[in-house]
Amino acid sequence: MDREFISKFAPMYVEAARLTLIIGVIGTLLAAAVGLLCALVKYFRIPIARQIASVYIELSRNTPLIVQLFFLYFGLPKAGVRLSSEACGVIGLAFLGGSYMAESFLSGLRSVKKIQTESAESLGMRRGQTMRYIVIPQAAAVSVPSICANVIFLLKETSVFSAVSLADLMYVAKDLIGMYYNTGEALVMLVAAYLVLILPISVLFSVLERRLKRARS
Repeated sequence: MDREFISKFAPMYVEAARLTLIIGVIGTLLAAAVGLLCALVKYFRIPIARQIASVYIELSRNTPLIVQLFFLYFGLPKAGVRLSSEACGVIGLAFLGGSYMAESFLSGLRSVKKIQTESAESLGMRRGQTMRYIVIPQAAAVSVPSICANVIFLLKETSVFSAVSLADLMYVAKDLIGMYYNTGEALVMLVAAYLVLILPISVLFSVLERRLKRARS
């Protein structure tokens, strides 16, 4: 290992990791918002909106992120809409993640037995109160494991952002390999950077899942 090479270019990985994390967090939060909206639309069987949500989920889940990014970065300019690499990364991640988050939220909502909501209504609780005090707490406990898995999945998907000239971790690694041919050092720093980003989140989510399981048992 060329330690001089690693010490010289490590700051580039730090900056790329910061950019990757920012875009990953923003994109994941937007994905959660989109997913929750779609889940509620399908759960309450809202006409038209339910069909639109279903079409979106199928389109998102059955097209790769890199294809979606190419459409945003190279396709939209043909229609006069130009987006920065950062905007494409956020929108692409939100578009892809929203469908997975929707399924996670929806499975949680549907896990609550109908008799519980009917009992709440018979006691005079309004729909909003029923959702807040009966449905959402139970649905959240069921949804958390798959939501956590989706978050980690989306953060790992940021590795394709380099395809639209976004200076993320993969972009830096490929750039250094192309210029200096220090493949081993560049890849070791790449793996280390992703471990530093994702491993703490994975551990945190594992602890959260165990606590939820104990709370439910």
